[in-house]
Amino acid sequence: MVWHSCPSMRRRGSAAMLAAGAVALAAGCVLHKPPDAAALKESALPSVSVPAQWTGSGQVPSAVVDNWLLTFRDDQLTDAVLEAIAHNADLRVGAARVEQARLHARLAGADLYPSVDLLARRGGKMGGDGSGLQGAVLTMKWELDLWGRVRYGRAAAVADATAARADFEFSRQSIAALVAKNWFLATEAGLQAEVARQGIVDSDELVRLAEARAQIGAGNAEDVYTARASAGTYRDALRQIDLSRAQAIRGLELLLGRYPAGAAAISPTLPGQPDAIPAGLPSELLERRPDVVAAERRVAAAFNRRHEAKAARLPAFALTGSASTISSSLFVLQDSPNLIWSLGANLLAPIYRGGALKTQVDIRTAEQEEAIAAYATVGIRAFGDVEHALTAEIAARDREQILMQTLSDEQRALDLVRTRFKVGSTDLRFVTQQQLVLNATQSALIRVQAEQRIQRVNLHLAVGGSFDAPQQP
Repeated sequence: MVWHSCPSMRRRGSAAMLAAGAVALAAGCVLHKPPDAAALKESALPSVSVPAQWTGSGQVPSAVVDNWLLTFRDDQLTDAVLEAIAHNADLRVGAARVEQARLHARLAGADLYPSVDLLARRGGKMGGDGSGLQGAVLTMKWELDLWGRVRYGRAAAVADATAARADFEFSRQSIAALVAKNWFLATEAGLQAEVARQGIVDSDELVRLAEARAQIGAGNAEDVYTARASAGTYRDALRQIDLSRAQAIRGLELLLGRYPAGAAAISPTLPGQPDAIPAGLPSELLERRPDVVAAERRVAAAFNRRHEAKAARLPAFALTGSASTISSSLFVLQDSPNLIWSLGANLLAPIYRGGALKTQVDIRTAEQEEAIAAYATVGIRAFGDVEHALTAEIAARDREQILMQTLSDEQRALDLVRTRFKVGSTDLRFVTQQQLVLNATQSALIRVQAEQRIQRVNLHLAVGGSFDAPQQP
């Protein structure tokens, strides 16, 4: 319906219409809230009984550590991670997606406000249509969101934006973890290369000793060839280790956003390993880990879109208004007030659309079920990540103690067998065999020490710990 009246009546009608709109808007439906974390866990993970503490740890773990990168006390590693955060191409893509999601959330809320448009025209005798019409029309339309359709859409977009931010945060943490792990692998390769080089030195010494013994008749050619073969084995191992180290460094440079030249400077030794296990409590994990938070927000977005589709099946109400003034330089218009106002209201009620609206609700319902299932997948994987990292680190710690004692015993055994070979009481093959065993234990010890640090990084990532260095005062 549309009203035309005198200015005073129009002002009263305008005020009444706006008041009616405000009342109608205030009387609109209250939005249903998505399930909270407890309800979602019960729905998505009904068979998962969360223990009071992690089963992979023999002790109550300490609180989750913020700025975990600094606990390794390696400034070069810290600088490398921060460089990756600043220049990694995948993170730049993620940041752009976060900004897009934020803008979509802003766009989704625009329909909550009135839309106002202005059409202006000016024409003269030389105008294209020759009418000489000129004037302006100002129009306004405001949909009253009685059933919450627009608000549900906005809530879904906000949830999507929050999920995008959480995904980006998890990506940042993942990049930090990848840089740290590649750093440790490259450092380990350098240490393994030192073991191989020492093996070459020892083998070359055995070659010289075997040749000297063969010349004086105390040895034979078999000992010489055995020593040379051992030296060749170490040289081949060194070549493979150098290749592995170069590949690890190139992988690191790609993460840093550099050209993969294999020239990045890496710490020559592994950093210190913190003693405390910062795993927190299992009950906190689903509320803290960013990828789980993102999955929970996607459930909320799907929930809101389902209700948005349900509200779309109900009638839509909108207030409309316009103000116009038109004149002509060629002919006289009907004698009436030059400025004309109009206010009105629209009702749009869907009657029959071939089942499209109901099908849309069914689609949104299926999407919500999918989001809940995806949340369950991410949640159970998160628990598994923590338990695996805890078990692997504790096993690596135990192995380190065993290997250190074994290495000490093997070094004593090698010293004894070398002495026996020098005095001619044993065969060179026993010396070579014992040296191989010793070097294998040295390599295993280095591998276990690097594995400890890699599993600690995995643990920080699994429990959702932050990595940012503290701000300088």
